Amino acid sequence: MPCTTILVGKAASYDGSTIIARNEDSSNGEFNPKRFVVVKPSEQPRHYRSKISHVEIELPDNPLQYTAAPNAILKEGIWGEAGVNSANVAMSATETLTTNERVRGADPFVEKVRAQGTKGEDGYVPEVAGGIGEEDFLTITLPYASTAREGVQRLGALLEKYGTYEMNGVAFSDVDEIWWMETVGGHHWIAKRVPDEAYVTMPNQLGIDEFDLDDAFGDQTDHMCSADLREFISENHLDLSVDGEGSDTPLNPRDAFGSHSDEDHVYNTPRAWYMQRFLNPYDEDWDTVEALHNPESNDIPWARQPERKVTIEDVKYVLSSHYQGTPYDPYGKKGSEATRSMYRPIGINRQSELSVIQMRPYRPVAYRALQWISFGSNPFNTLVPFYTNVDETPAYLNDTTARVTTENFYWANRVIAALADAHFPDNQTAIGQYQEKTGAYGHAGVIATDKALANSVDDADATSTDNALVRRRLEQANQKLADLLRADTDALLDQVLYTTSMKMHNGFFLSDN
Repeated sequence: MPCTTILVGKAASYDGSTIIARNEDSSNGEFNPKRFVVVKPSEQPRHYRSKISHVEIELPDNPLQYTAAPNAILKEGIWGEAGVNSANVAMSATETLTTNERVRGADPFVEKVRAQGTKGEDGYVPEVAGGIGEEDFLTITLPYASTAREGVQRLGALLEKYGTYEMNGVAFSDVDEIWWMETVGGHHWIAKRVPDEAYVTMPNQLGIDEFDLDDAFGDQTDHMCSADLREFISENHLDLSVDGEGSDTPLNPRDAFGSHSDEDHVYNTPRAWYMQRFLNPYDEDWDTVEALHNPESNDIPWARQPERKVTIEDVKYVLSSHYQGTPYDPYGKKGSEATRSMYRPIGINRQSELSVIQMRPYRPVAYRALQWISFGSNPFNTLVPFYTNVDETPAYLNDTTARVTTENFYWANRVIAALADAHFPDNQTAIGQYQEKTGAYGHAGVIATDKALANSVDDADATSTDNALVRRRLEQANQKLADLLRADTDALLDQVLYTTSMKMHNGFFLSDN
């Protein structure tokens, strides 16, 4: 799936939280209705079979409860995408990545091979299952990790055993650490800890630009990888550093395993450029011909320290952006018609959902984690926080149907975006006011709920996510927010429908009244 990711280390975020966030975007020509759910241990499969690859995996019998953002229509599988388990470990899976021919040749993808012939007849060749992929990752990994590091280790072991049929990037976080993991070919992988003082931008392109193999095969303080990665690199001549293998020059995975294609310069690198341009506007020149980095640069850093602390609103802004303030904005007036359609926007029409997962170190374990949710195209939607330590989620976000209806949050957002896009300037103010209002009462609701729990729940009861009373209180807070959200989303739909209807091409200024 085409997606965009930003990761924010705890010393770079506004409140000391670790923050992982990713737009889940559907493929061109597709839309995937999404839900926000809780998966209880009794609902977690013990024998898993992938819809796409048909791989079958026996899962442990002790899963943790977790949230997820799965497909509402399961014809292609679950696609859990993003969630938090009851150990307060978060996972975002996956960011589709690019690779090169050398990697694919050395370690081919594990793709399903269809059966040939008719079973029982001469010449019949049975099906060969493929590996694991985005459809599967969250379901087979998140319920079994008690730390972010354990999440990397579990998924790494699964990749080495079953292989994968695609290149993917996966984020894991807990209250202390964020790890970013990238698959390399069919069975290999690397993972790097996000520096606490930095943020990371990922736009559908293999991103890690420096990797310490000695650490990965030693203490694993900040790096991990598949067991035979060093041999894999050496045997297939993948290290492209001028000094060569064995030198003190760190491995550049982006050169070794990634791509630098013309398509990247249209589809991927402009997104990293814009996100870093926003978060580090004064560190360097971004816009002139002498700029160190431009939208088509291959060397935009994977991680960098922001000029100021990064907020939830900053995360939403960059993941909603369409190159505002530049000649590349499809809704803007700068540049030309050609420049305004040069690059793939971050906030795109086929956005499915955005999950921003915040692990707050200053709150007790029982209500530490928030999963901020948006559905639909980000320039036209809002981002609101929901507690994850609950037994059920509000129906407004849970009961997404295949049928288009404004009775649920997903379809309401899709309809608003489709209406507003045609007359963006006329609808922009109403959408901005809606985003600010809903975001404000999202923050207010969290502040009020945190305070009420601190005043009414014993410290001992707040040290575990198993407390039924706390879960009920968090469910009530989530439901209150969902009720407010529904009322304001309906009001925005009414306003956008009116504005766009008045601008229809078959309108006429004379009235028969």
